[in-house]
Amino acid sequence: MSNLPAIHEYFDLTDFNTMGISVEARYFASVENVEQLQALLKDPQFKEVPKMMLGGGSNVLFVDDYEGLIIHLENSEYRVDKETENEVVITVGAGKNWHELVLECVEKEWSGIENLSLIPGSMGAAPIQNIGAYGVELEEVFVKLRAVDIVTGEIRVFNKEECLFGYRDSIFKKELKGKYIITDVTLRLNKNGEVNTSYRALSEKLDEKGITNPTIKQVSDAVTEIRQSKLPDPTEIGNTGSFFKNPIIDKVDFTKLQKKFPEIPHYPSGNRIKIPAAWLIDQCGWKGKRVGDAGVHKMQALVIVNYGGATGQDIWELAKKIQQSVTEHFGITLRPEVNVVGNV
Repeated sequence: MSNLPAIHEYFDLTDFNTMGISVEARYFASVENVEQLQALLKDPQFKEVPKMMLGGGSNVLFVDDYEGLIIHLENSEYRVDKETENEVVITVGAGKNWHELVLECVEKEWSGIENLSLIPGSMGAAPIQNIGAYGVELEEVFVKLRAVDIVTGEIRVFNKEECLFGYRDSIFKKELKGKYIITDVTLRLNKNGEVNTSYRALSEKLDEKGITNPTIKQVSDAVTEIRQSKLPDPTEIGNTGSFFKNPIIDKVDFTKLQKKFPEIPHYPSGNRIKIPAAWLIDQCGWKGKRVGDAGVHKMQALVIVNYGGATGQDIWELAKKIQQSVTEHFGITLRPEVNVVGNV
């Protein structure tokens, strides 16, 4: 068992979740590679102990101490698997900081993920959430991933189809939730300089700058600027970015809603309609509202913030009140985008 990583007991997770919630993990281990991970999972001491993978902690809300083993992957290298004149295929360790990866790819002029600039978190969490922003989702560049079965320690490869990607969703948030730990992800990026500026806010920002034929870096910079103007920095005030998913409803239901609220913003999403959750929350009067040390950000109604002393329960109670008011006012149920851990 010499390959076993160091195990910490009653470990403070405040610095491992961007909401800044002060909770403890019964056990905590930083894992450097797949071999260490497999050794940890096979250790008899932890065989029956609940386990949870924690990356950047940017999409999790702890409402209680975690009475199990938190596993933190630190493998952050990436390698080039294949490169042609037009594309490059890279495999990235799950511990790699997502925004750092984006910047490195932008610098090499590999396009495909520049619209996802400044999204917090690690590579391993990206496919779980099928992260997306400004007209692009991870699944568009995704090739495959490797993951370790938490029970058996065996490695399994998942291709795109097997991941069952959806809007901020994947098989790892449903049938396989908590059953696998992603160790690395393979992406296919372009080398031809193609960019996606179809998202209105992005195209408007580029127009504002007088950029008509943007480079990959110019798109990345514009996205970063937009995000910084709308979303608070979690190093300055605790938050998890967008707390709720944008609801997607049937066209029939939307038509009824539009008659009652003619000004309601909306976007097509396949055969259904997506409505901005931020607008719904704002209309219910929550933007900028504070309850103790939990609050809704003054610039972005989709972001719940911790002003310093809020507990996970405080944040969750506020989230439930927001859900209730949106349901009462619009008949729409908001679903959390964050992973809520504990008894709720």
